[in-house]
Amino acid sequence: MSTVTSADGTTIGFDAYGAGRPLVLVDGATAHRAVNPVNGEVGQLLSDGFRTYAYDRRGRGESTDTAPYTIAREIEDLGALIEDAGRPAILFGWSSGCLLALDAAAAGLPVAGLVLFEPPVVVDDVRPPLPADYVEQLDAFVAEGRRDKAAELFMTAAAGMPAEAVAGMKQSPYWAPLEEIAHTIAYDGRIMGSTMSGDPLPSDRWADVKVPVLVLYGDKTWPALSAGARAVADNLPSATLKAIPGENHSAEAATLAPVLREFADLT
Repeated sequence: MSTVTSADGTTIGFDAYGAGRPLVLVDGATAHRAVNPVNGEVGQLLSDGFRTYAYDRRGRGESTDTAPYTIAREIEDLGALIEDAGRPAILFGWSSGCLLALDAAAAGLPVAGLVLFEPPVVVDDVRPPLPADYVEQLDAFVAEGRRDKAAELFMTAAAGMPAEAVAGMKQSPYWAPLEEIAHTIAYDGRIMGSTMSGDPLPSDRWADVKVPVLVLYGDKTWPALSAGARAVADNLPSATLKAIPGENHSAEAATLAPVLREFADLT
């Protein structure tokens, strides 16, 4: 593992693979290297032409955290990784990590292009919107030491899982690592902002994004996620929308790597 130090002193842990064009993989809510091996696998598959960064977002895995949280701090984390790379990077975002990647590009970081896999925006009535006080509920649960309730709220309100399925998850090995980073779920809630409200996306949030953008979704995914991908692509003049055969809200490294390579060749 390697580290960079972000502007506020937070240590960001990462693994880097290969040499060449920088590619930074940005996880969505709850994911980090210890629970998402796909980023590292992508890095290995692209090691002949890319320097791929698989990193732990602040507060997760082997990265530290510094209060108070702001989205700007996470953008600075990405800036520290890009500075380590030494040249403009392609950012690949998973789920809510898509919006962080977009915000980083809009903030003026040296970003050469964006690939976004299933941004989980909700712009219609295909699924219920997030509760208006979602972030406040998450913060309250964590402050009370009830990380299990924060994780449950994420799984039911954001991920759309039935309560009985979440009850089963709590008996699995997956649950303890989820509770461990439950305080960071509110970070992604802040990044999502109003984009899961069922209303149209804001027209100005990413108006400064001029680089090429590829928005991906699995053709086996839930209707709300394919609709969200289309909405994000429609919101960005430089975006192209592409369906990935056979995938849903996850994807195999062997599927993603050639898509990323092709995008980079055209960027």
